[in-house]
This record gives sequence, structure tokens and C-alpha cells, in this order.
Amino acid sequence: MARRIDIEITSKLDDDRFTWRASGAKEPRGTLEGSLLPGHVAPGVTLRAEIEFSIDGVEVTKLETLEAVAKPAKKVETIELLGSGRQQAGVTWTLEAKKKGRRDGDRKPRGDGERRPGRPGGEGRERGPRAGGPSRPQGDRRPQGQGRDKGAASTLPQSTEHRNRFLSELPAERVPVAEQLLRGGMPAVRQAIAEQARSGGLPAPEEAIVSMAEALLPGTLLAAWKDRAAAAISAGKETRLRDLRAIVSASRSLSMDEEAKAMAKQLRETLDQRSSALANEWLTRISTALDEGRFVDALNSASRPPEHATRLSAELAKRLAEDVSAAMTPDTPPREWMAMLDAVCDTPVRRNVKPVGIPAENDVEAAARNAAGLVPELAKLLGLRIPPPPPRRPVRVERRSEPS
Repeated sequence: MARRIDIEITSKLDDDRFTWRASGAKEPRGTLEGSLLPGHVAPGVTLRAEIEFSIDGVEVTKLETLEAVAKPAKKVETIELLGSGRQQAGVTWTLEAKKKGRRDGDRKPRGDGERRPGRPGGEGRERGPRAGGPSRPQGDRRPQGQGRDKGAASTLPQSTEHRNRFLSELPAERVPVAEQLLRGGMPAVRQAIAEQARSGGLPAPEEAIVSMAEALLPGTLLAAWKDRAAAAISAGKETRLRDLRAIVSASRSLSMDEEAKAMAKQLRETLDQRSSALANEWLTRISTALDEGRFVDALNSASRPPEHATRLSAELAKRLAEDVSAAMTPDTPPREWMAMLDAVCDTPVRRNVKPVGIPAENDVEAAARNAAGLVPELAKLLGLRIPPPPPRRPVRVERRSEPS
């Protein structure tokens, strides 16, 4: 099926062949016959082309200038308003003088049975539950800090079993302080102390409440962590690796009891198994691509490890560099050679890749010069002085689903 795109004539190979590329992009690119050009066209001109994709590549079948395919502007239809012909007075307006703000003493108090302006049926109206929905019990109030999560939604189910058990074992006078710690840590306790002081005094000195909170803080942190760990264990494979890694990392900063140590060990083993499965699947994908001769796919996979700490084995890294080096020869199609070069520049083995040669084409040689700092062997092939290595690129982590 033919497709219409805008292409740019990049260079002239001889009297009958020109090189082209998609306007404003690197791909697709190729060559075309000079007989297709509409008149005398110099390199750098943009044309409208009809192209067809096949196994051999992209073939240009027709070329037109952009002026020839420009559509004429649509004629705008207008409606003429005749009117009645009678003279009518326009709208007049005046500016009102600015009034001073009303003081609190001038406000008229509203009685219990007085109707509120703008609200029909306001007299005797009681504020009750919303129509059509169940009423909330008086004691069922949402605690502070338990609203919507403004961050990324977690897949872990909510659990409060260990927190409730921790609160049930405390004396009654320590429960309010522990609840504030569970809501927001020490900042929540200090905020509650300030609000109590403004409302009419504290039941105990501020220093005593702060000391009590500092003594209860390790237990509240451990109870909250146990709830997260229990939720991750019950979710199993549904737990995201990001959440699982965060829970395991948080366990290293807590004072653990025997129950928490057993939960942390189980989660750590699960994390190691899932990370190893992702790493093995990543290495297998690279090896399979090399076996099948799909060097660009192998390079792209090597540049996107499943985790930042995942590295190629020495044997696989050596094989990847050698196979790609042998595939980058002067006889390799320019388009395929440049695709491999772009992929090589993002891989950790780029300084070990030693291409056999460079295709004799201006665009390919220009790309090789630009990449000589990343692939030093290109500088030797071009007769250039080897430039210093570029700054280290950040590792791109590939977000992939885990193997079933």
C-alpha cells in the first residue's frame, strides 16, 4: 500500500541517483532515480513523495512539489444581517462609587428560623446525610492523614492488623500519642501539642508528651512496617518490585523482633528470586538475538537492563562486541550499518566494538565522525586522533513485565 510523506533530497550520487530522507527525521532514508524528480531539483529541497514498503526496503514511486499538492483555501461563506432598520437606544452604564467594607458589628445576626437568602426552603432546614446515600455514623470519622494518596497508587492491600494490636497493648494515656505517631510521626505529635495549647491547655507538660512520643516511635514504626510487609506477602506476585524493594530496604533501619525478622527474610528471598528471574530473562533475550543475527535488537536490549545494578556477564559482553564488530563491514547496507552504530553508542560495550569498515557514503562517514568519541575504533578507521572519552551516560532501565 502506497503512503505519502514529505522527503528531503540530501545529496546527489550521480546523474541518475539521489539520496533522500524523511523531512525532519533520520528514518526512513534511501536512494531514488533522477527520472522521478519534477524538473531540476537541488539537494535540500523538500518534496511530497509516495513510498511503498517491501522486504528490500523503502521505494519511492512518485514525487511532487509541495506547491502542486497544496489545497486551495476554502471559500468562507458569510451571512448578511439586514435588521429591521429601526433606530433603537443602546445600553447605557455608569460607574458606581467604591464602598467601604462592612464591619463585623454592622452584620445583622440571622435567627434560628430565618430563611437564608438565595436558598428556597431554608427555614427549619436541618443538615443531614446526603440524599440517596447512606448516613455516616457519628463515630465513623476519617482520621487525619488518611485521605487520598497524592503519590503513585500502590498495588498493596491495606492492612492495620499489627497497628491495632500495638495500640491495644498500650495504656490508655499513651494511645492518643501513638495514634498521632502512626498518622504522621513526630511532626504530627508536635502539631497536635500546638493545637491543644491554643484550645485551652495540655493534659501534661509538653516535654513529657514529647518524651513519651520518642519512646513509642520505634514500636509504631515497626507496627506500620509489619502491616506493609504482611500486605506484600499476601499479595504475592501482584506486589510491584518497586514496593517490594522499598519494604525490604526499610527493614534495615528498624529494631526488629523475631516476627519481623522472619517476614523480612521471606521478602528478601522473594525479591532476590524475582530480580534473578528478570536478569536471566534479559540475558537470554540478548543471546537469542545474537544467535538469530538480530544485532540491533541485541544492542537495544543490552542498553536497557531490567535494574540499574544488572550488568552483562564478561562472556556475553565479549561475544556481543565481537559479533557486532564482524557485522559492521564496508559491504553492510548503509541503513543497517547506521542503525547498528546508533544502538552501539548506547551500550556499555561501545569502546570494545571494532567495526571492520565503514560504507563509502557521505552520511555514513559523517555519522562515524560524530560517534568517534564513543567508539574509538572509528577514529582509527577514519585516520583521526582518538578523542577523549565522553562523560558517562545514565543507564536506561527497561520497564518490562516479569516472566510467568
